[in-house]
Amino acid sequence: MVGDELRKTRLAAGLTQEQVAVRAKVSREYVSQIERGKYRVTVDVLVRLCAAMGTQGWKVLRQVEER
Repeated sequence: MVGDELRKTRLAAGLTQEQVAVRAKVSREYVSQIERGKYRVTVDVLVRLCAAMGTQGWKVLRQVEER
């Protein structure tokens, strides 16, 4: 759900998990686990990941809602 949308957003931005992780100050493994739905993302991390990808958290959440 949220992880799927984060992956789509990351790929659309042309970024790797490593690039997003470094920018958001989290581990690449954590990004991977969020994208695969193994971990739920907190609001704080969602905002940091989205900023790292050049978007806003509400846009990702909106896509989840519209699914």
